[in-house]
Amino acid sequence: MFHIVLVEPEIPQNAGNIARTCAATGTSLHLIRPLGFEVTDKYLKRAGLDYWHLVDISYHDSFEELKAQYSGARFFYFTTKARRRHSDVKFQDGDFLVFGKETKGLPEELLLQNEPTCVRIPMFSEARSLNLSNSAAIAVYEALRQTDYQGLLEAGELHEHSWSELE
Repeated sequence: MFHIVLVEPEIPQNAGNIARTCAATGTSLHLIRPLGFEVTDKYLKRAGLDYWHLVDISYHDSFEELKAQYSGARFFYFTTKARRRHSDVKFQDGDFLVFGKETKGLPEELLLQNEPTCVRIPMFSEARSLNLSNSAAIAVYEALRQTDYQGLLEAGELHEHSWSELE
């Protein structure tokens, strides 16, 4: 199982969308306080739809608290400032994918302390950044791809219909 960490997220819709991605992928979600919204926020709940019961969610008072709790784990820091692409990392089950707040990203000092494990999602240089929920989805699906989508349903089932039934 992978872990998505949101450090001080600000926008409830992004956190809700990420929670839904976590529910669909069996990924744990860690929220680092302070949050820019209440966990009872209607936008947060609506974005997560009816998947909240499927989300393994934890709240932490600081990033240091989370790191201490999972001291043996590997952490990867997603930032537009990194030199290394996210797809160049060899992800392993149990890795933590860390994202910063929407307006500022991760703190510079955290990035400097962890430069070897900072990664970026490639994009045009004129673009400032991707949406947080899109970035989290790209990251977790790359990690899942590398681990052969272990535990995920990979096949759907089409049912034949006549065109008149579909109209």
